[in-house]
Formats: sequence, structure tokens, C-alpha cells
Amino acid sequence: MVAFRYRSGRTGRRSPAALRTLSPLSPLSLLSLLLSSLLSALCLLALPAAAQDARPPAHPERDWLGSTLRAHEDPGPGTPPPPRTAASVEGVDVSSHNGNVPWAVLWNAGNRFAYVKATEGTSYTNPYFAQQYNGSYAAGMIRGAYHFALPDNSGGAAQAVYFATHGGGWSKDGRTLPGVLDIEYNPYGPTCYGMSASALVGWIRDFFSAYKARTGRDAVVYTSANWWKQCTGNYGGFASTHPLWVPRYGASAGELPAGWGYHTIWQYTDTGPTVGDHNRFNGTYSRLQALANG
Repeated sequence: MVAFRYRSGRTGRRSPAALRTLSPLSPLSLLSLLLSSLLSALCLLALPAAAQDARPPAHPERDWLGSTLRAHEDPGPGTPPPPRTAASVEGVDVSSHNGNVPWAVLWNAGNRFAYVKATEGTSYTNPYFAQQYNGSYAAGMIRGAYHFALPDNSGGAAQAVYFATHGGGWSKDGRTLPGVLDIEYNPYGPTCYGMSASALVGWIRDFFSAYKARTGRDAVVYTSANWWKQCTGNYGGFASTHPLWVPRYGASAGELPAGWGYHTIWQYTDTGPTVGDHNRFNGTYSRLQALANG
């Protein structure tokens, strides 16, 4: 007879009558079980490949908000913006190329929000992210994270999930802004990533949908009007739900992509003090807090 162990730890024996009730698997059932196990194993093996970039970025440390603009367009005359009013808030954006950021210096200069690059594609994370993201928060700023898009390397949903799980998440603490999709000129090849306008719009939609499913928030989109017109056909369908962040280095935010009647954030220079990129939120501090709270 066969020995077994009760939950109490005592060993007992099954009777021959009990053993006769255990029927062996039929050949068909056994084959079905084996095929199911094989399929599960194949799916697990496929997951890492699907999560990786088809072509990992060669220089992600050189890719940040607006880093591709000057090679493709004139982002503006570089004249100083008008003086800040009570209905605007100053802020900065940073990435690994800034290294360890002196947040106290930026706070004392009047900056009250910051966006930090978290990820690129589905294989890169900013090695300075903790110092930059947590440091800005510790200094008193409202902060958020952004993702540098590589639409020709992996799907929009895959990149959104990677972003949301590597620093781009959101919490309703009043100090965390929704994540940003940075979509601009391709730093590694064709301007529009070798994709049609409809394919790019679909990729962006997939990113937005997956990000909202993960975080509950609609992502902000950072893009230039010129790139948007050229690569999406000036699609206007995202304007009602996704705040717009535009780069324009001059006295005004300039032309906006189709659909948006106003910008939420304006990147007005890439040569500002301390970190280069400086921005202006289009609203009062209480409106910035409202954006953070969702």
C-alpha cells in the first residue's frame, strides 16, 4: 500500500479499495495536458523578447525633451519670454545628461515643478532618476516623469507599461504630475520612424490607452507643431483629453498642433540657467496642483 501524510503530519495508508478509485489518465487527456503545458512554456519564453526593443537605443543619454529640434527645425528666435505673471508657474525638465541636479538652487530661483526622464523604449532607464525625481520632491516641487518614445522599436502599449512600471506611475498625493509621452523627431533614423501618419496615430493611441489603464491618468503629450503636422497628418483627436506641452524658444508658444486651443506647458528655452530646459505652466499654482490631483 501507498503511504501518505495527513495535514497534522501523521502518516497513514490508503486501502486497496481507495487505490482502485484512482483512474489513470486516458491517452487523449494526457496529450491534452502535455500540449497545454508546452503552450504555457512557449508563452513564458516569448514574454522577454516582446518586452525588449527590436533595436536598443544607441545613445539614450543624448535623448531628452526637445533634443532633436534644432537638427530639424528652427524652434524660435531665442528671445526671452515675457515676464512671468501670477497666472503661470516656472519649472524645469531634466534627464541623465544633467547628472545630479542642484534642486535647492532651482527652487530658490523660483521653479516649482519638474519633469524627469524615466525611460526610453522598453530597455532604458535613467540612471539618475532617483536623485532627480526624489530630489525635486524633497525640495518642495511638484514633479512628474516622462518617456522618450521610439515607435519603430516596440509597440505603444508595451512602452507605456514599461514607463508606468519604471518611474512613470502616478499617485494622488498632490505632488505627482501625470506622465508625459515625449514624441518628436527620430534621433536614430527617418523623421517619422518609417511609419505612416495613421500608424503613428495608432501607436500613440495604444500608448495613451495602456498608460491610462495602468495609472488612471491621461498622459500629457510633448511635441512640436512641425513634427506633429508632418508625422501624424496634424491629427486633432487627442486634444480633448491629453494636455499639450510645446517647445518654442521665443516670446510666445507659437503655433499649436490641430485640436488644441491652448497649451498646458511651454518649454521656452533649452539654454536656461543650471539645467538648460526651462518651462512655464499655463495657469496658476492651484491649477498645477489640480493637474497633479487629477
